[in-house]
Amino acid sequence: MLIGSYNHSVDAKGRVTIPAKFREDLGDSFVITRGLFGRCITAYSYQRWEPIQEKLMNISMTDKLGMQVQALILGNACECEVDKMGRILIPQPLKNTVGLGKDVTVTGLGNRVEIRSSAQWNEMNAINFDELSEEDLRHLESFELR
Repeated sequence: MLIGSYNHSVDAKGRVTIPAKFREDLGDSFVITRGLFGRCITAYSYQRWEPIQEKLMNISMTDKLGMQVQALILGNACECEVDKMGRILIPQPLKNTVGLGKDVTVTGLGNRVEIRSSAQWNEMNAINFDELSEEDLRHLESFELR
């Protein structure tokens, strides 16, 4: 299972290390693309990517929002090969789109991996559940995390 978070640096050539624990699930090659929410890159194993790609390809051309999502996800997708040092090359345009700098956090989210700036991860991770609104708390209640 893809869980946990790890801090890494993007090297001068635009490569980032994928933790060995994640490489076991993702494989020696996998797909990365722009994440839908937040400014992040999402990595999927081919097994997980194929049904996502299939759903995106079946969006009706009359669905304006669907076509925009299709363009953002498929248009930013690329296949990555893990090198002998456990790194992948992140294309510069994708790095620019999501605002990746030198320091990144690689996070496992069960069925996918997200790569985002460490500053953004730290900001997200600083949430204080005691300060959530009643509406937010009701929404969290639906997750039944007991």
